[in-house]
Amino acid sequence: MRITAGLIFAGAVSLLASSAALSQTPPAKGAAAPAAAAQAVPAAAPAPARPPCNNPNALGISRTVEIDTTGGPGFGFEHFKDLDFLRDKEVVLTFDDGPWPVNTPSVLKTLAEECTTGIFFPIGKHATYYPEILKQVLAAGHTVGSHTWSHATLTNKKLTEQQRKDEIEKGVSAVKWALGGVSPAPFFRFPALQHPPEMVTYLGARNIAMFSCDLDSFDFKARNPQQVIDVTMKKLDKLGKGIILMHDFHKHTAEALPELLSKLKAGGYKVVKMVAKAPVQSLPQYDEEILKDAKLPTVSTRPVSSVVQTISQ
Repeated sequence: MRITAGLIFAGAVSLLASSAALSQTPPAKGAAAPAAAAQAVPAAAPAPARPPCNNPNALGISRTVEIDTTGGPGFGFEHFKDLDFLRDKEVVLTFDDGPWPVNTPSVLKTLAEECTTGIFFPIGKHATYYPEILKQVLAAGHTVGSHTWSHATLTNKKLTEQQRKDEIEKGVSAVKWALGGVSPAPFFRFPALQHPPEMVTYLGARNIAMFSCDLDSFDFKARNPQQVIDVTMKKLDKLGKGIILMHDFHKHTAEALPELLSKLKAGGYKVVKMVAKAPVQSLPQYDEEILKDAKLPTVSTRPVSSVVQTISQ
């Protein structure tokens, strides 16, 4: 049963018109150190240039909205009612639990073919397993947020408040590491959409926007791709608009996406891109913990001459 947040922070939303399961191995390490005081807010990384659209009939992007995440605004009517910014027939495509081999690249390919976009909420562990895939998500011009370190349910009473914060912050730092040091957007989604009130308060203090959804595709329960399409379109046609929750982790979602986007286009739906006014500010001790994790791949900084020697010619 999903838990409704007890405290919701509403931030300013700046609308800019434009043409424009789960974590498997290895096990997580122990809890991280308590959060440190915030440093200066990092400058926003330049958005990757979107490739030209060669599909004249593409779904495309109807407009881009910029989000001021000050105070931790919440989006998605399942939990957050204050910020109703979507117009009739507008949707936001969101994808959780990646990056994952085969499935995430397939989702990216479909989105590229339709010249459209989504928000990706990667699990921190998955980001460290497959950083190159997550880099592809960013390079394609999609918005990247975060989804905790290990997909722990933060309403679990066995977790201390510090462990809940560790899950959030280590997830952010892992995504930043996987993106080669580029800070993701301050967009966060709670696992299973379960929102402990004290963590809602914490994210508000961290100026991180929280994402629920307007409709859940329930793709994680689907027996086949067609079920993903049918459930999503039935809910969407009833609501008329909304933030759609899907998972690039799941094969059925990747397989369903081409037809789903085709149905969105045929139904007159338009995709809205959400970007952040400024990137998230990761906390230094969590950045250091990610760097020290022995399971992460390392790259030698030795000069070529000390690594490669010609012994015969």
